[in-house]
Amino acid sequence: MTTHETFTRSVRERMTTAGAGYAAARRVRPEPPTAPGRPRGRVWAAEPVQTDDAILQNTGHAWEEWADLIDAGPGREAGHTAIAAWVHAEHGVDGWWAQGVTVGYERITGLRLPGQMPDGSFSVSRTRVLALDRDTVRALLLDEGARADLFPGLDLALRSKPASKALRFALARAGEPLGSILFSTDPLPDGRLRLGVTHDKVASFDEGEQWKLFWAEWLTAVDAAATTPAGSRED
Repeated sequence: MTTHETFTRSVRERMTTAGAGYAAARRVRPEPPTAPGRPRGRVWAAEPVQTDDAILQNTGHAWEEWADLIDAGPGREAGHTAIAAWVHAEHGVDGWWAQGVTVGYERITGLRLPGQMPDGSFSVSRTRVLALDRDTVRALLLDEGARADLFPGLDLALRSKPASKALRFALARAGEPLGSILFSTDPLPDGRLRLGVTHDKVASFDEGEQWKLFWAEWLTAVDAAATTPAGSRED
């Protein structure tokens, strides 16, 4: 059995049991965050990406102020585009920060959960540094037989050009679409590889939490297979 076949078989064996862990993942939303060091008048559904200090310094208002201003202005029902345009026009906030204010407001009010995209779907990602080279990983991902071993029970169909820097695949299980996967491969100066997995078009927040667990387990399985001496694997 070739080294690549032994490697992918090792990942497959580890991930066969990980599927059960994915299915049994707890569907628990995080508790609403509280503002560190100060009271506030509303419960935040989720924490904005930008800190209170950063948003105050770059837009002139802190998060509680922005939430009150938008509630009294265009309101929650206005939609993302209209809110961002209002923040820009009425408060002189440049386009990038106007978008940031809008996304932060959507998180605070529960209009947008962590990882949620403007179309309502979710995106999750996981990254790990591995003792592998980029060419090996790309070759395995582009080979249909190797993919079948690397992702047992899942079907990945290439959607980007094989020569693309990052490879994108459509993901499905038994014909059911499960979103799309983007693999990024960044070589490090010490010869190792930073492998990133971004899973887009996830249907819900809860499914996103499950996929976070799955992809963390998958990267762990790949890491373990990469660091296990070839002679210690069963052939």
